[in-house]
Amino acid sequence: MRRNVDNPWIAGPAVALLAWAIFLFRVTVPAQLVFDEVHYVRAARVLLTLSGPENIEHPLLGKELIAAGMLIFGDTPLGWRFFSTVAGAATIGGVFALTRLLTQRTPPALLAATLALLGFTVYVQARIAMLDTFMLAFLIAGIALIAASARSGSMASWAIGAAMLGCATACKWSAAPYVAAAAVAFLAMRRGRTDRWPGMRALPAIATLGAVSVGVYFLTFTPAFLYTNDALTPARLLAFQWEMYQRQTLVLPPHTYQAAWYTWPLMLRPIWYLYEPVDGVQRGILMIGNPAVMWGGLIAVAACLYRWIRTGSARLLAPAMLWALALGMFAVIPKSLGFYYYYYPAGVFLSVALAVAIDHWRAALGEWVEVYLLVAFALALYFLPVLSAEPLAHAGAFSRWTWFARWV
Repeated sequence: MRRNVDNPWIAGPAVALLAWAIFLFRVTVPAQLVFDEVHYVRAARVLLTLSGPENIEHPLLGKELIAAGMLIFGDTPLGWRFFSTVAGAATIGGVFALTRLLTQRTPPALLAATLALLGFTVYVQARIAMLDTFMLAFLIAGIALIAASARSGSMASWAIGAAMLGCATACKWSAAPYVAAAAVAFLAMRRGRTDRWPGMRALPAIATLGAVSVGVYFLTFTPAFLYTNDALTPARLLAFQWEMYQRQTLVLPPHTYQAAWYTWPLMLRPIWYLYEPVDGVQRGILMIGNPAVMWGGLIAVAACLYRWIRTGSARLLAPAMLWALALGMFAVIPKSLGFYYYYYPAGVFLSVALAVAIDHWRAALGEWVEVYLLVAFALALYFLPVLSAEPLAHAGAFSRWTWFARWV
């Protein structure tokens, strides 16, 4: 039994399948569109008819996946959200794989996957038809494959990782900086070191990264060439990217749940995706992170950076830099409004940082790790009613979970 737990080829798929089962349970509740589902499900409906462009400010892949679920299960809550549950499970599996690559040990990989599952945000996003859910699943797969190629020197792993990054960008443009980050990491880590990406030459590797990621991105626009009205043409493909950019950078009116990027790590303004009577009962869905994971993860990032300065260990630097990139890019992205759910990738990377830090200091932490996990699990049970749209006692029940005035 112990051997099976330590075997990453058994433990990784097992934890992803367990997560998938959790995400699927009652995924059809509520049986109405929630939050931004109103935009993306509507766009998926249009895609199924190929009648014309819809929601053109974002690329197509995420909406294509929502449409695929609706094609299989119908225009129903299960159809809207089925592939979100798959993406959520893939995200948990990706967290496991990335942490296993960084630490070369299965227990910290299981810990990272567990913390990601207990961190609330993957659970909430895996049960709603939004583009961020698909973007992160592809993104973390791409990062894990790129990291695997650093050890093996496998050009196939590098190329498939590039394809995953292209798919992530084809869901949301906020994944695009990771393509550049992969190139920078390759060049920086190869300099003076022959044990990273052995046998891979710089020019072919960078060319492959760019060609594959960009090529896959553009391939996802294929359905747009088949529209009945205003079909895309090869001549318009690049110009259409400019149209998307113009729409994404529009100055929008203030929003109740807007929040500046530097407030996200402290969860100063989470989002109620839903809070209204549904099916005759009050229900709520709060997009928030587990305080033990989100706030504890900030300590882990600081600890990893401190220890990296002392030792130069790349495995300690990597999760901290992934978190910093996922957050810091929003300081320069020209969007007029920000929302807490933009922190979704960064929040998941905190699970990796926590597991890497705990593994590094495991001897000193001892039984405190179990205490910490119990706290995270207890908070998950406490918040579960407003993560899963369970029936609430009355319209004012939100006060039980809103610790601060800005959480309302």
